[in-house]
Amino acid sequence: MSMPEHVMPRAFHIMAKPTGSACNLNCDYCFFLKKEGLYPGSNFRMADDVHEAYIRQLFEAHQVPQVTVAWQGGEPTLMGLDFFRRSIDLQKKYQKPGTRVENTFQTNGILINDEWCEFFRDNNFLIGLSMDGPKELHDFYRKDKGGNGTFDKVMKAARLLQKHKVEFNILCTVNSKNADYPLDVYRFFRDELKANYIQFIPIVERAESSPSPSPSPDRGEGNNTPLLSGEGNVSAPPSRGEDVSNYSPPSLKTPTLVRGGDEGEGVVTDRSVRPEQWGRFLSDIFDEWVKRDVGKTFILNFDGALAGWLGMAGTVCIFGQTCGEGTALEHNGDLYSCDHFVGPNNLLGNILQTPMIELVASAKQRKFGQDKRDTLPQYCLKCEFVHICNGECPKNRLIKTPDGEAGLNYLCEGYKAFFKHADKPMHIMATLLQQGRLAEEIMRLKELKVRGGENRKEEPGRNEPCFCGSGQKFKKCHGK
Repeated sequence: MSMPEHVMPRAFHIMAKPTGSACNLNCDYCFFLKKEGLYPGSNFRMADDVHEAYIRQLFEAHQVPQVTVAWQGGEPTLMGLDFFRRSIDLQKKYQKPGTRVENTFQTNGILINDEWCEFFRDNNFLIGLSMDGPKELHDFYRKDKGGNGTFDKVMKAARLLQKHKVEFNILCTVNSKNADYPLDVYRFFRDELKANYIQFIPIVERAESSPSPSPSPDRGEGNNTPLLSGEGNVSAPPSRGEDVSNYSPPSLKTPTLVRGGDEGEGVVTDRSVRPEQWGRFLSDIFDEWVKRDVGKTFILNFDGALAGWLGMAGTVCIFGQTCGEGTALEHNGDLYSCDHFVGPNNLLGNILQTPMIELVASAKQRKFGQDKRDTLPQYCLKCEFVHICNGECPKNRLIKTPDGEAGLNYLCEGYKAFFKHADKPMHIMATLLQQGRLAEEIMRLKELKVRGGENRKEEPGRNEPCFCGSGQKFKKCHGK
C-alpha cells in the first residue's frame, strides 16, 4: 500500500554498498567486516537488477534539483570499473531534465590507479579517502589481509588523485593510538596532502559481551557487534595509556560505564578513543584551525558544531535532534535504517519488493529517527550544550548518567570539554555569519582568548566597540 503523499520526503540519502561488507583490508577496528554473517554464502556483489532498481528509484523519488549517488562498502572498488561505468549510463537514463547528479565514493585507496582516476575526473566523482594520519599512526590499525600496513599504497592513491585533479576529502578515524597526536594528524593532512576537507570520526567499538544500552528496542539490532562511530565526531576518567575497561568512576557525579558480562569487563575495546582523548583531540586541532585555517580548511566536526551555535543543529546527522534520513542499501537490495544499525530489527525491506521511497518514509523508519530525540536522558536535556550535539549518534549512547539513567553518550565528557573550550570563538564566528560576514574574519585577531586555554589577546577596552563588528560595546558583547 502506498504511503500518503504528505509523508514522502522530497530528498533522502542512500548509502549504497555494492560489495556489502567485502573489503581487501582487515583494519582492526572495522565494524562492517563483522556483518558478513548476515548473508552467509553471498558473493557480495550487487546484481544488475538491484543496481538498476537503486538508480531508477532514487532518481524517481527525488523532488529536488540535485541527486547524490553515494557509494561505500566494504570497499566499492572491488566491483571493478565496469560496474560504475554502467552506473553512469543508468544515471543518464533516469536523470530528470535540469537535475544535477553527484557521485560520492568512499575508498581505502588500495586499488586506485590512473584508469580509476580518469573515470572519477571525467564523471565528476567526489572521493572520500580513508586515512588515519602519518605512516606510523595509519599503519597501526589499517592493515591488509596479510597484516601489513597500507600507508604507502594510500599515499600513492592520494598522489594519483592529485595528479588527475580529482577532488577528494579525508575521512580519518580517531582511535586510542592517533588520538594522542592531534596536531601531527591534522598538519599531515593539511600540509602533506593539501586536504581542504577533513572529517574526524571517533572509534567507539563496543566490547562484544556488552549489553545493548539503547532505551529503544528498535535500535537494538547490530548492537552486539563492535560499532565504529560515524564511518557517517573533557573530564579525564582513565589516564593516557590506561585501558578504559579498568576504569572506576571517582564519584557519583561522573557518568558510569555500563558493564558487560564478566565482572570488570568494560563497554568498549582498548582500541576505542577515550572520552578525554576525543575532547583534547578536537580542542587541540580547533585551536590551530581557528587561528590560521578558517575558510581554507573545512573540518566537518567544526562546521557541524558551529551550526548549533547558529541555531541550525542538524546539518550533520549526528548533531541533529532526529535522524533517519541516511539509510544503508546492501548488495542484494535490502535497505536498513542506518549504516550503523544493520541487523534484522532495522531491516526496512528490499527495494525489489517495495519501492525505496515507501521504505524510507515508513512509520518504522520515522520512529527510528524520532527515537534519537525521544530517548535522550534528562541529564542531556538539562545540558547547556544540548542544542549543539543533541546527544550525538545513538549508537554511542553506551553509558549511564550520574543518576543511573541509560542512554548517555560514551563520548559525552569529551564533547562537553570541547564545546566549553571552543565556546567563545564559536560565538564570534556565529555572530560574524549572522551579520552576513565571513567566519574567517575571526583570524584577524592576533590571538584568541579561548575559554579554558592560556592564550590571551590584547582586548579592546570595556567601553570600546567589540572586535566582532556587532556595533555593541565590548563589555556588552564578547567581553561578557
